Amino acid sequence: MRNSFLLLVCLFCSVTLFAQEKMYIHKLDKISLGALISKTDSVYFSNDGTKAYFRIGGQLAEYAASEIDSISFGANSSTIVVTYNGTSASVLNPLAFEGVSVTVKGADVTVNSTSENTEINYSLKGTASEGMFKIYSASKFNLKLNGVNLSNSDGPAVNIQSKKKCNITLEAGTSNMLADGVTYATSTEDQKSAFFSEGQLDFDGSGSLTVKSNSAHAICSDDYIHILGGTVTVTGAAKDGIHANEYFKMSGGTLNVTSAGDGVECESGYILISGGSITSLNNSVDAKGLVCDSTLTISGGTIKLTLSGNQSKGIKATQKILINGGNINITNSGGVALIASGSGFDPAYSSGIKAESDIEISSSIVTIVASGAGGKGISSTGNLVINSGVINVTTSGAGATFKNASGVIDSYSAVCLNSDINLSIFGGEVTNTSSGSGGKCIKANGTITTGTVSSSPTLTLTTGGAKFLVSGSDYNHPKTMVSDGTITIKNGTLNISSTDDGIHSETSVVIDGGSTTISKSYEGIESVFVYMNGGTVDLTASNDGINTSKGTTSGGTESNDGSCFYMNGGTLIATTTNGDAIDSNGNLEMSGGTIIANGPSSGVEEAVDFNGTFKMIGGLFIGAGSNSNMTKAMSTTSTQANMYISSSALISSSTILHIQNASGTDVLTFKPRTGGYKFLFSSSALAKGATYSIYTGGSYSGGSSNNGLYTGGTYSNSGATLKKSVALSTTSTVNTISF
Repeated sequence: MRNSFLLLVCLFCSVTLFAQEKMYIHKLDKISLGALISKTDSVYFSNDGTKAYFRIGGQLAEYAASEIDSISFGANSSTIVVTYNGTSASVLNPLAFEGVSVTVKGADVTVNSTSENTEINYSLKGTASEGMFKIYSASKFNLKLNGVNLSNSDGPAVNIQSKKKCNITLEAGTSNMLADGVTYATSTEDQKSAFFSEGQLDFDGSGSLTVKSNSAHAICSDDYIHILGGTVTVTGAAKDGIHANEYFKMSGGTLNVTSAGDGVECESGYILISGGSITSLNNSVDAKGLVCDSTLTISGGTIKLTLSGNQSKGIKATQKILINGGNINITNSGGVALIASGSGFDPAYSSGIKAESDIEISSSIVTIVASGAGGKGISSTGNLVINSGVINVTTSGAGATFKNASGVIDSYSAVCLNSDINLSIFGGEVTNTSSGSGGKCIKANGTITTGTVSSSPTLTLTTGGAKFLVSGSDYNHPKTMVSDGTITIKNGTLNISSTDDGIHSETSVVIDGGSTTISKSYEGIESVFVYMNGGTVDLTASNDGINTSKGTTSGGTESNDGSCFYMNGGTLIATTTNGDAIDSNGNLEMSGGTIIANGPSSGVEEAVDFNGTFKMIGGLFIGAGSNSNMTKAMSTTSTQANMYISSSALISSSTILHIQNASGTDVLTFKPRTGGYKFLFSSSALAKGATYSIYTGGSYSGGSSNNGLYTGGTYSNSGATLKKSVALSTTSTVNTISF
């Protein structure tokens, strides 16, 4: 038999095999072994014909003759093909004598590769309801998923016990599915997920992969994971959907995750997303859509995250978050988790984006809806900087009280943009809406800055909630922009509507430029010091329009507390319905610009209320207020002439107050927005010792009106009443006039 077999082989080889490179030994256990013909020295049988021997590359392989089904010849290949079929698997291993061995037990396939060949492919296809693919490899390799459906009830479906890189190709036109069991068999090896690897994983291709983990992560690498192409879907995971150690990258493809844990977690390294699409649904307490222990960078792609658990975060990083591209949409309905601490609790909030360091956003579209109690839109423990892009944040969760770690009643409320240090919006379009009780649009423990000399952001800020009692006389107030440090408006367009303060700083507010409109507020701008150097501010308040104060002191605040409003340039239009248009518990000093202050026409409130001095140095000031006996003239320290005018009859909002000099030149033409009895007026057009005529009524044609202040046209005294002709003092800048 031996001689006959050898003769058959030799004849076959001599006739047909010169074009072939490999001999394939097909065994009855469905494992086919390939050997290079050029490396095959001899093939022979034992004397009794029960064993077959193959001497290949200096190695002697021995098989029972009964194991061998057939021998064929074909082209060389570096692809090991594993085909699953129910409870079994077949293997075509063309590298069996080149360092790659494959064992099969039922549908459990284990590969051991000592080959240094870095182009080895493992192609998986077929279906097994109780099987797995496990590999040990000394070199990097390629795993091709070619329509495989694999479940393993006691461990990972794919288990890569190699620290070398694995390129996973999702073959075009194929759907692949992997699943693990509820419990894993005991092992000394790591097996942390349905698809597990000790080494790097690169996913590419145009096919799809669906993974479900019933007890662990869906896909996990103790190194990095990079998705370049294909569609990866995690339909469920007891832990994280994607879990990497070194870093997670996504530059293309589609990732869809539903998990009980985090959507994507990088345990020790960074996350970098430059392309592709990520969708994640996470409903557990303290779950995160994307989370890493280093810097998280998004420069492209589309991200959609949905969360509902308390203390959950859409995107979280222990270090910086850098967003310079992409389209991000986060919906988080999770609320506050109160963590026991000291004599009370520490609140842990749900957020759309949260960093334990700085956050910087440029050229991105970010949309966040946070509806849980105390929910945060974008929250940074460090600085928060927005350079450009479109940022839309909506919070609607209610605020509430709690007992803090010191045992003191404290409170929390929702915030759209929050920074524990400084918050800067240099460019872009920012729209914030906070409708919950005590809700805030922009909040910083440090400073807030909008715009630069050369960049002009657009901010639309709206709060709609009510204040709520914390304890005693302490309330948590809804505010659109609030900080402990200085708020500086350098440039930009700000549109503010608030159920409480529009702009509030515990230190100072500086307005250098831009256009700020506060269409609704309790107090428009409030701080210890307010400096207006340029720009335009048009505000409406139900209480004080501008308020400077160091806070209520024992016995009230009717004495000068040292606060001050400095008007150095720009245009301020302040209108109030039930307060003072400008109220300083300290001083007011004006050296330039234009102020149009409309207080209420009735009650005790005024156009201007100050406890210290009102020093008029330059600019144009016109203020109209009620018949309050608290109204007083500007201070004698003023260097620019001014008038304190009292009318015994109301000058209505439809009636012109007109002042002209002896030559008939207009000095003031003004309609008070809410009417008034008492007026404060100062302008560089007023001169000491000059004579002026004061009219009420008449008409104005041409020119323009800036909130009732007319310029550039022609006044007609037809139908008007000359109330008074008065010569100003030659020595004092203060002139009191009544009619």
